[in-house]
Amino acid sequence: MGLKNSLMATRTSRLAAVLLGVGLLSACAGAPGPDGINDPYESTNRSIHAFNRGLDRALVGPAAKGYGSVVPEPAQRVVGNVADTLDLPGDIANNLLQFRLDKAALNTLRLGVNLTMGVGGLFDAATGIGMPEAPTDFGETLHVWGVGEGVYVELPFGGPSTARDATGILVDVALNPVRLAVPDREAIAVTAAKLFSRLGDRNRFSETVESILYESADSYAQARLLYLQNRRFQLGQAPAGADTAGGDGFIDPYEDPYAE
Repeated sequence: MGLKNSLMATRTSRLAAVLLGVGLLSACAGAPGPDGINDPYESTNRSIHAFNRGLDRALVGPAAKGYGSVVPEPAQRVVGNVADTLDLPGDIANNLLQFRLDKAALNTLRLGVNLTMGVGGLFDAATGIGMPEAPTDFGETLHVWGVGEGVYVELPFGGPSTARDATGILVDVALNPVRLAVPDREAIAVTAAKLFSRLGDRNRFSETVESILYESADSYAQARLLYLQNRRFQLGQAPAGADTAGGDGFIDPYEDPYAE
């Protein structure tokens, strides 16, 4: 117990430093340009995008297609359901930090239903009885707290993001309630379930992802625009009269396919 408490304290102190650093970065990064994009590190971001694009072509894309061809679709859905259920404790924690008690209650009910009626999360029973998904993350929590999105960044292995959302990813991974609660061996299984779920997503949206990465005149600019439009829409920041590409049906075609 002493070692685990020490590790948790170390993680907390590191996260506090990250939050402070990103806050300073956001404060001195300047305002977005006329197109609403704040990308002062475009040259570096483009280099990272080229790396991610090469990684997708050589490894992630083929692995996703192999996963899709070998694993039957029903089994892929089960893996996705398990990964979504494992995300619910983190969603609940973020709902509480956002003071959105109604969504915290909904996600708590979803967790209980999927662990019982859904046989430990193998099936999404909650959606079937009228409890829709309400995913969130610490990036959204920072938005609710009034933190600006900061500069646009492309993360190695992670794809499009912003300073605020990159911080959110770090916090969500480091303080994931499930990973903190289970032994190391089970934590590896949790990570594996999420990885395979991401491969399933990459395979499912392969046509959209590949049209952006390999068929666009400027895949970097296209991925950047789609990410920012979709993220702002998710956070309720879509400008009046903007094309939201079908409302709730709008898909982020590059939604962090390499993350845990």
